[in-house]
Amino acid sequence: MNNDINIRPMTENDRDEVLGMMRVFYDSPAVIHTSPDSVLEQDFRDCVGELPYLRGFIAEHDGDVAGYAMTSVSYTTEYGGICVWLEDLYIKPEFRRFGIGTEVLRHIEKEFPEAVRFKMEVEQENEAAYACYFGEGYRLSDYGLMTKERP
Repeated sequence: MNNDINIRPMTENDRDEVLGMMRVFYDSPAVIHTSPDSVLEQDFRDCVGELPYLRGFIAEHDGDVAGYAMTSVSYTTEYGGICVWLEDLYIKPEFRRFGIGTEVLRHIEKEFPEAVRFKMEVEQENEAAYACYFGEGYRLSDYGLMTKERP
C-alpha cells in the first residue's frame, strides 16, 4: 500500500464528510439516477450500523479524507460463492490520479477473501474509472443489467 494512502472502516464520525461526498457523487454524471438526501442518510446509517450486507470505507491521503467506498454482499450461484458489489467509489477531484482508487479496490479485495466475484456498475463516459478498473483486472460483462424499483 502507498504509505500516504490509508483505507479504514467508515464510522459515525465521518457522517458530514461522507454525506457531502455522496451528494456530489449522486449529482454527478457518474450516476444515472440521483438519490434524495433521505436515501443517502439511510445508506450512511446502514454502513456504520449493524446491517451485515453493507460496509463503508474511508480513503485518506496524508491524513485528509480523500474519498469513500460502499460495498454490499450477495451470493452468486453462477460462481458458487460470495459476490461483493462495489456500490459507490468516490474520490474527491483534488485527490484523483494519486492511485487512491486502485488502493481502495485492492483493500476491498483483501477485506473479502472469501469472495469469488466482484461487481460494479460504471457510467460509460467515466474513462478514468474504466482505466483504473481495467488496470485491476475488472472486465465488462456480457450480461445486460435489468432493474425494477418499487415505488
